[in-house]
Amino acid sequence: MNRFKPLAGLGVIAFAGVILSACTVVVEEGTERPRPPRPQICTQEYAPVCARRGERQRTFPNACFARADGFEPVYRGECRQQSIRPPRPDRPQFCTREYAPVCARRGNRLRTFGNACEAEAADYRILGRGEC
Repeated sequence: MNRFKPLAGLGVIAFAGVILSACTVVVEEGTERPRPPRPQICTQEYAPVCARRGERQRTFPNACFARADGFEPVYRGECRQQSIRPPRPDRPQFCTREYAPVCARRGNRLRTFGNACEAEAADYRILGRGEC
């Protein structure tokens, strides 16, 4: 019985070699850059963003929803019809959610914002504290 032990070891090695050689890995190389993983769960926070995928733009409730749908956020706020433009560097990029309402104006349009930061981020000029 001792004469089969070396053969059994070789049989196990040969069997493992056959199994491993049957496994193949296919790597597709293309011109597209790898996409970051998409979020699986998003909060229900409403902080609208305009996002882009290719030439298509769309408004999402927040950046997480945009990324989950394969879009890349471009700027805060709803999408404008004329063009996609990045936010100006002199405007705030992130605001707190504190409630200290202000009345603000852009052109002939008056609007009440939750706080001054949100008004400035939307490119409105603050007229005063409180609702319009």
